Parts: sequence; C-alpha cells; structure tokens
Amino acid sequence: MKKLLSLCLVALLLPLAASANTKFVEGKHYQVIAEQVSAKPVVKEYFSFYCGGCYGFEPVAQSLAKKLPEGTEFTKVHVDFIRAASPEIQNMLARAYLVGKNMGKGDQVASAIFNQIHRSRVPFVNEDDVRSLMLIHDITADEYEKAMRSFSIRGAANQMKKEQAALSESRVLSSVPMLVVNDKYKVLNEALDQRNLESELQELISYLLEKDA
Repeated sequence: MKKLLSLCLVALLLPLAASANTKFVEGKHYQVIAEQVSAKPVVKEYFSFYCGGCYGFEPVAQSLAKKLPEGTEFTKVHVDFIRAASPEIQNMLARAYLVGKNMGKGDQVASAIFNQIHRSRVPFVNEDDVRSLMLIHDITADEYEKAMRSFSIRGAANQMKKEQAALSESRVLSSVPMLVVNDKYKVLNEALDQRNLESELQELISYLLEKDA
C-alpha cells in the first residue's frame, strides 16, 4: 500500500516538476491576455513607424518572421498613438505598408519608411511624400492610387485601429514594439537576455505557439 501511495505521489508531482523546469514563466516572460487562441497560428507585432525602439527592432522582427514554423503568419499592426505625426499621416503610412505587403514588398517598404523618418530624418508631410517613396520602390502611381483607395486596404487599416483600441482599453497595449502570439500571449521582453534577444524571442515564440497546439 505504501509503495502504491508513493507511486501516486510521484505521478502527481511529475507535471509540477516539468512546469518548474520550464525555462519560460508566465508573468515574467509572457502574459496571458485572452482565454481563446487565434483560429490559426499567428505572431503579431504592434509597432509604429515613429517609434525609435521599433526602428531598432525592425531587423529582428523581419528575421523572426522568416524563421517561424510553417503555417504560422507574422502580422505587423501599426498604431497611431505616437504624437510625432498626425493620426492621418500615420494612417496613410499604415496603408502604404499594407499596399507594399500585398505586392510582396512589405519588408522593403517598412524599412524605407523607417529609414526616411529615423535615418534621413525627412518628415512625411502629406500624401505626395508617401507616394514619392512608394514610386522609388517600383510601385507605379496607378498601382499605388488604386490600392490606397481599395476596400481591402482601408479595411485592413481600420482593423489595425480596432485592435489598437481594444488592447489599449484593456491596458495590454501601452508601448511598442509589442509581440503577441496567437492573440493570447503577450511577450514580455524585459526578462529576456538582451544580448541574445532574437534567439530568446525565437525560443519563447516557439514555446508559446506549442502551448495550445
């Protein structure tokens, strides 16, 4: 009987031991922000083109996107609460990025926008400034104008705004860049090894993707 009780106790403690040995800890490395996971595996980066931290993080974000497991989408969600530019200009840049993404040039356009703001320090004042940048990257004026007015691009930009509003209201989104996995787990960068940030993020994202698989 004693042997049986001991075996039962060991069996009960095994999940706790496995949990204790887990490298990533809820509340320290990630935060649960929703009960349900997304229908499909997705990693979202909430960012702003006017955020210096987002500019510095962009090469890491682009690299992470290329290393995700097959079938996992990487989505960038632009926010407009940075006060360096009007919400209208920020919305225009978000739509310009979406146009580039739909044409297979998302990373190229994102890098160009970041560089103009943070490296060249040339402000976007109006729509002509945004159009000029897109033309430089082999997107014709007709393609640009048609896409910017399209229902799909405006709808995607509006969806970004809705997500920003919902997460801001729940106090999940207070600063950028911010990564969210499967719409359920917010990544907490502060506890990660900053010297090996990309590697740590890749490992943590993989762990979170598998939690509800």
